[in-house]
Amino acid sequence: MTMTGQRAEPSPGEAARDGRRADDRPEPRDAEQETARERVNRRWNEILQETRVAQTGVQILFGFLLSVAFTPLFHDLGTFDRTVYVITVVFGASATGSLIAPVSIHRFLSGQRMKDDVVEVAGRLMMCGMVFLALTIGCTLLLILRVAIPDSLGGTLAGAVMLWFGLCWYALPLWLRRRAARRPDTDDR
Repeated sequence: MTMTGQRAEPSPGEAARDGRRADDRPEPRDAEQETARERVNRRWNEILQETRVAQTGVQILFGFLLSVAFTPLFHDLGTFDRTVYVITVVFGASATGSLIAPVSIHRFLSGQRMKDDVVEVAGRLMMCGMVFLALTIGCTLLLILRVAIPDSLGGTLAGAVMLWFGLCWYALPLWLRRRAARRPDTDDR
């Protein structure tokens, strides 16, 4: 502390000695040095960040879907399109539930020393929510394209976009995981 009561900035040598950077952040640790508690806290923080991104998208999409039923054009939809709409809304609600569930689980179990379990279940719920979100987006796209493009091109385009989602969201991460597993020295961060 200085005489003004404020903390003096440590020199780079001091920061290195006490395990902190000059900007008062802890020095990054190697995966081998990360404790079990640090790892579970890091994983939980990563899940929270991912949830924030996914929740925003699914909530906007779900809000849009709910409003569609109250438009004049909705009453002109045929049986197939209404069925796709209902399925889409159910997928959207399921995605919303899956992506918000980790917050509820954390709130109920906070302080119970179950963070490992919470992180494990939250990760699985996130994956489930992402599947529902992809299905919601695909079905929404199908509905929009069937109205905008009267022929079968709408279904083909929606199928192509779903294939792209499958490649980007699932196939690519699985390929990267397998590739990393073949390397002798991997860091999962």
